[in-house]
This record gives sequence, C-alpha cells and structure tokens, in this order.
Amino acid sequence: MITFELQEEYIELIKLLKATRVAESGGMAKQLVDNGEVTRNGGIEYRKRAKIVKGEIIQALGETIKIV
Repeated sequence: MITFELQEEYIELIKLLKATRVAESGGMAKQLVDNGEVTRNGGIEYRKRAKIVKGEIIQALGETIKIV
C-alpha cells in the first residue's frame, strides 16, 4: 500500500497517479481513468480531474493508495 500525504485541500486524480508513480506519465494516467482501471473508494472513477481528499482509497494497476 502506498500512503500519500496530502499537503493541500485536495489533489486531482491524474496528478495523484503521477505523483505516486502508479502512472509513468500524465497520458498514461488519463488512459487508466478512461479505461475504467481506477477505483475510488471501491467504485470506478471516470473523472480525470476528480478531487481526491484525505481518507480516500484509490486503486490502480494492482496498487492501493491511501490518502492521509
């Protein structure tokens, strides 16, 4: 599990995927979201710029990211 410490109010989903290196690039992050390969708190998330806040769990490519 990857723990990501949020420094601001929120982070956009594609930026989170890049920051945690789950996605190698912004293009890859967008593709993962478009293909329905990213879940947010157990449900598929299709919004690339979804505002992710503390307490949420993101899963993609077999990785789990906990936002703290």
